[in-house]
Amino acid sequence: MTKDIDVLGIGNAIMDIIAPVPDGFLSAQGIERGSMTLVDEPRALSLNAALKSEADLREIAGGSAANTMVGIAGLGVRAGYIGKIGEDGVGQRLAEGYREAGVWFATKPTTSGTASARCMIAVTPDGQRSMSTFLGANADFSIDDIHRDEIARAKTIYLEGYLFDSDTQKAAYVQAAEHAQATGGQVALTLSDSFCVARHRAGFRHLAEHQTDILFANEEELLALFETDSLDAALDELTDMRPVVCVTRSAKGSIIQIPKSRPEDGGPRRHLVPAAPIKQIVDTTGAGDQYAAGVLAGREMGLSWADAGYLGSLAAAEVIQHYGARPETPVHFIAAATA
Repeated sequence: MTKDIDVLGIGNAIMDIIAPVPDGFLSAQGIERGSMTLVDEPRALSLNAALKSEADLREIAGGSAANTMVGIAGLGVRAGYIGKIGEDGVGQRLAEGYREAGVWFATKPTTSGTASARCMIAVTPDGQRSMSTFLGANADFSIDDIHRDEIARAKTIYLEGYLFDSDTQKAAYVQAAEHAQATGGQVALTLSDSFCVARHRAGFRHLAEHQTDILFANEEELLALFETDSLDAALDELTDMRPVVCVTRSAKGSIIQIPKSRPEDGGPRRHLVPAAPIKQIVDTTGAGDQYAAGVLAGREMGLSWADAGYLGSLAAAEVIQHYGARPETPVHFIAAATA
């Protein structure tokens, strides 16, 4: 089958509802700073109302892997997305939002009557985001939503670590990885969140060793994966495993490690990738998502791992200077990274 999708993301389809809040908002609402917490629908509606009382809300079709696909499409690379939506207005706006951003999306809505997902994102003055997520229709995502012909169309599938929070989602996740490998595709995994890593450490370790070609994580997530306080120690363990590892380190930039198993890419080797300059941090929502978009798009453009990493730095730098997890001016990244 012709591989007419460069990167196919699989994850939770979520409407991001974003608002700037004062520092006291988190404690008043019982929200753990910097975390992603799963909530039920009544709690989501309550937080929605609380956020609305603080500021005007921004509503953006999101989800971690979806944000990455939007970033990839904005860089001129073919992107698709698989994620479950409800038969409601939010679900309709999610599908329209993905397609309007240039992302192929064809997942059928659930017929269970479950509402579409939404994520309440409270952004404190330092730019840190704390997320309260109602997964809604994503709980219905299952193996039935993974179609072999769709997976076979993709050069790379990009899997969201949050899917491990549900057994049915996890089964679909594993099947997608198996289909991709069987049809000559690559598997990229993002660990998503250090709390998520702690919940599913053994499963992620197994995937990293056996089914993942590219692993994305921030420093905190990677340390949690290997239960260490040494980044060098965590990377040393991964040197003998399967994936290229892309570790973001905020203002320190990122590290891209090529494993011993990839001599064609210069492995074993570590590239120290600088952060891109910024004027002001406004909202860190989506920084990791857009870094991954830059790296994956850069590799599809034929960039080296180091140059693709810097494209990721540029993408992350752009998105943290405004509210929301989507890039607003993506095209100039290409010229800047390849100059």
